[in-house]
Amino acid sequence: MINIPLSTIKEKIKEKGSLSDEEVNAKIKAKLDQLSGLISEEGAAHIIANELGVKLQEVAATGEKLQVKNILAGMRNVEVVGKISRKYELREFATEKRSGKVASFMISDETGFIRVVLWNDQTDVFEKLKEGDTIKIKNSFARENNGRKELHLSTGSELEINPAGVTVEEMNDTQTRKSLKDLAEGDDNIEVLATIVQVFDPRFFEVCPDCGKRARPTDGQYNCPEHGVVRPDYGYVMNLFLDDGTDNVRTVLWKNQTQRLLGKTHEEVLVYREKPELFESFKTDLLGTIVKVVGRTNKNEAFDRIELVANMIFKDVKPDEEISRLKDEVKKAVEVPTTVPSESATTEAVNETQNSPAVEEAVEENISETIEEDEDSKIEDVENAVLDEEKVSSKDDVMSIDDLENI
Repeated sequence: MINIPLSTIKEKIKEKGSLSDEEVNAKIKAKLDQLSGLISEEGAAHIIANELGVKLQEVAATGEKLQVKNILAGMRNVEVVGKISRKYELREFATEKRSGKVASFMISDETGFIRVVLWNDQTDVFEKLKEGDTIKIKNSFARENNGRKELHLSTGSELEINPAGVTVEEMNDTQTRKSLKDLAEGDDNIEVLATIVQVFDPRFFEVCPDCGKRARPTDGQYNCPEHGVVRPDYGYVMNLFLDDGTDNVRTVLWKNQTQRLLGKTHEEVLVYREKPELFESFKTDLLGTIVKVVGRTNKNEAFDRIELVANMIFKDVKPDEEISRLKDEVKKAVEVPTTVPSESATTEAVNETQNSPAVEEAVEENISETIEEDEDSKIEDVENAVLDEEKVSSKDDVMSIDDLENI
């Protein structure tokens, strides 16, 4: 079954009807009111799309190239061309029941980014791949992993490196810095700098040790939908509230980012499952810590609020980068004065402000007092997921590539 995100349905409705965001949302709300809340927002959006003649499930046949933005979870025989924007590591894993290899990389075209996953024999080509290479993929299938689309290569899939005559315009793989008050539904690859003001205990849930899918309790045993009765391992998620002076936002950290923030291994984090009281000191120590988070937003329908899902979290924010950014913001602010007595006077005032030792000292003191520099930090592989505060999402049933690093 092809899973079409609500944001994608809204976007297609906008394109078909030449409507604004407000008009689309108003149509969906009117349909919800008309049907007395008997359908979900996604269902109402589907009805609106059908009424406008929007074709939502245009599944590509073999040989039909898709743009990244049009790839939907559940599609098969997907063909796509993209440029490698980031290459991750090749990993080997072994459990009691199986072993293998897995590797992944990110590709982009002019419409977006998507992760490509290689398993076992498909990883033989991985060493030949370089960031910046153009690749053509045929007969892959798309699935959803913790709320994000991925392309997986199977035995019959094909991957061609730098095919002759094929070019692709890639998106700029940069993060957009936003204030918390400016976060909006559908934001992706955004960056915030904020202070931790509240920390919740990690929440643990059983997973299959072989595939990482949720293991459900049945008759005193835990069952994996793929491997039957298993002795479960554990996944976990941690929630924070961040505040940057403009707003505060709940932020979701999954397994790898929880480990990253706490500086703990998987085994060390699991100690808090049996002895949650040991986590209290960490909660206190984290309060007031300034962090940089790169991630995406999620609309929590139950609480009608925007939340941030961390793809990466950094405690070791570099002061030089933040100082440079704040200086640029100061320059931009003073380049648009509220009164302009004369061109020469404005130029003189701008130059004086830009070169003011007081401005530079204030900026440097503000950042240096609160952020610890670490030149050795690097961007590592990330996980992408979202969780409602009251329950673990069923999306976690899909195996995460990042979860394999601890197998």
